[in-house]
Amino acid sequence: MDRKYWERIAPNYNEEIFDVLQNDKSGKIVSAIEQVASKQKTVTDLGCAVGKWIPLLATAFKQVIATDISAKNLELAKEKCKDYSNVDYHRMDMSANNLTVIPCDVAICINAILTDKLKKRINFFHALNICLNKEGVLVLVVPSLESKLYTNIIANRWNVDDDHKEKIKSVEKAFAIARNIKQGVTDIDNVPTKHYLKEELELLLTQEGFTVERVEKINYEWKTEFHQPPAWLGEPYPWDWMCVAKKN
Repeated sequence: MDRKYWERIAPNYNEEIFDVLQNDKSGKIVSAIEQVASKQKTVTDLGCAVGKWIPLLATAFKQVIATDISAKNLELAKEKCKDYSNVDYHRMDMSANNLTVIPCDVAICINAILTDKLKKRINFFHALNICLNKEGVLVLVVPSLESKLYTNIIANRWNVDDDHKEKIKSVEKAFAIARNIKQGVTDIDNVPTKHYLKEELELLLTQEGFTVERVEKINYEWKTEFHQPPAWLGEPYPWDWMCVAKKN
């Protein structure tokens, strides 16, 4: 997932990309943001895409710094959120080797660290630290590797979804999984995407100078994974990881 990918996907972002805000029925992410929000604080939205979280942030914080790798995404976000005067937009690659940022009191990063390139992920996690003031709070959401494997096991064992089953049975897919799974990289819609273990996430943030306050599951309905999930398929539901951490 590089800049060209996001520029290409931007016009159809709402149709192509999973909507975390809409599908988090529990409201855990919104609640985590509201708990640290203040009209005296600044917040940065890292990987803001087309601006789905900006209305919430703009009404809860003094100022919003919205960043994204895609210029087209930022144009769409500006148009969508033109009524909010306290939002500044910056095209920025958070995985770049050299980065100049405006430190804020709070940072949110919702499914933005997805690249299959290790060096870029290392840079992005380092950027999480430098974009926050001392004792700043990070609300981070990432895809769960445990959930991805769990979903694939169900698809294989119970033939839940023929389309999904055929995809993961193909020779090319099997090779890709075998090659990349040690790094937690597996495909979403044929795009190599980084997924994270809970313990891995805690370790990465600790190494970057954060104290992890909590890690929670953001559960989604089974229809987000399968076209027609059977009625018996219930808990545990597929999930992303949400981590709330404080910069030391």
